Amino acid sequence: MSAPDPTDYAPEREDVIVREAVEDDVEPIRDLFAAAYGDDYPYAYFYDLWWLKRSVFTDDILMLVAVDVETEEILGTGSVVFDVGAHSDLTGEFGRLAVSPAARGRGIGKLIMAKRVDFIRERLHLGIVENRTAHTFSQQISHAHGFAPVGFLPLKHEFQQRESIALFVRHFGNAIALRKNHPRVVPEAHSLAHLALDNCGLPDDVIVDEDAAPYPRCDLELELEDLTARGLPALLRIERGRVRKREVFGPVGLQHGFFKLSRRQATYLVAHDPGAPGAVAGAIGYTRDDVEHSLRVFELITRSDPVAPCLFEALVTRCLDWGLAYVEVDVSAHAPRLQRTLIELGFLPAAYVPAMVFHQVERLDVIKFVRLLTPPDVSEAHLTPGSQAVCDLVMRGFARQAVLPRLEQALDRLSLFVGLSEEQAARVACACKVQTFGDGARLFAAGEPADAMQIVIEGAIEIEVGEAQVGTVGAGESLGEVALLTGEAHSATATARGEVLAALLSRDALREMTRQRPDIGVVLYRNLALGLGRKLQRADASVASDPDAHR
Repeated sequence: MSAPDPTDYAPEREDVIVREAVEDDVEPIRDLFAAAYGDDYPYAYFYDLWWLKRSVFTDDILMLVAVDVETEEILGTGSVVFDVGAHSDLTGEFGRLAVSPAARGRGIGKLIMAKRVDFIRERLHLGIVENRTAHTFSQQISHAHGFAPVGFLPLKHEFQQRESIALFVRHFGNAIALRKNHPRVVPEAHSLAHLALDNCGLPDDVIVDEDAAPYPRCDLELELEDLTARGLPALLRIERGRVRKREVFGPVGLQHGFFKLSRRQATYLVAHDPGAPGAVAGAIGYTRDDVEHSLRVFELITRSDPVAPCLFEALVTRCLDWGLAYVEVDVSAHAPRLQRTLIELGFLPAAYVPAMVFHQVERLDVIKFVRLLTPPDVSEAHLTPGSQAVCDLVMRGFARQAVLPRLEQALDRLSLFVGLSEEQAARVACACKVQTFGDGARLFAAGEPADAMQIVIEGAIEIEVGEAQVGTVGAGESLGEVALLTGEAHSATATARGEVLAALLSRDALREMTRQRPDIGVVLYRNLALGLGRKLQRADASVASDPDAHR
């Protein structure tokens, strides 16, 4: 990335100055938060004077205030939190930006953002902003100061209701020079990686790994328990996941010790091998936030591959028992097998952050995987065009995931998909686009170009030739298979009767999947040929039985 333009620095103003907060600012900052967020703001520590005073004095947080030169009134505040990553990551999160309601419209938010960039540009390699989506103000400010949208975290935060986050990043210093090139990602993450890299002004050097297999499941019934101080030494002796083959990243780690982990509300779910009494098979580290009803995984330690899916699966089960709504894990973009494992466990890529973490001698790209334990309704999000593009891409996966079980059931009843393994059928389902049609909606008309087939998941579709109804296609059935092979125009008209949920498999999607996965293509094209052969046989038999009807 090129050096920053000198005009990028915050302009000086005669009416407002921005400076680091001091102890005397603590009460005015508290009052500012109360005025900006109201009495029912769920994060009570923002109103806690002791917590605010600690934030002013700690080296882990930079807190700034914007002050009216004439009245000395604090008009706004913003912070940068430096302990969101490991110490060597040089990553900071641009925290809550609050402006007094009476001072809005004066450019205070933009001034504070610019000053934050000035203060940290020599201290960080990566700046992260979690922008609210209740409005577009903070997203617009991020765009204006060189931050790029790289993710959409659906329903991550709990305010009066769950709210999504538009994730923005900006690189500083040697971040890009130290970036490890050519990450390897699963196909489900490639489009997001491409968009994020492009938004950051970086070349798309991602390698799509079609062959990455998920980690196998453990045959043994592992015994699980929470970490205790006494169990720490045995876990520390496992190098895989901590020192070598690290695939999950976060702000803390086992090496910080039991006391510091407890202070950060961090703990581990530890797995024991029942076949070897006392032997530790691995552990998964996480922080749980009961205000947010969310959980973040920050470390995965295992003696062998099969332990990993078992630990994630057990942790998700606990999240359901705890009534949590959101689970997030930062995964190396160079770990396609774990990426595939998480997708099979219901996680989906929601953000792609280039050069996010420092590991060994390079900075690695990270994919933020999210498991939603609540319906993925993000209709209340207000987004800038850049954020909307990322949102659309991310939510397409969650929309598909919501109907995937029903789609896979439909595939099981279709002759087109006979012979596909469970993994192959899931790949085909992921290549489909899910569509909803209201009663009376026309899917296609006779004479229109045909380039896809439809799989009915719910509802029924009426088929007409001319003025005559010739049939109905119901749930678990398909229409338009010929279009996948010939591309000829539709010979009939298809109309929804009642609400219809359908999956569309286009010819382009089939070709791309066949190119990437010839094993799937062979099965699909064989079944298409068999299906067309049966239809021709039925047509020949019909003509033979009543030749006059077909003259």
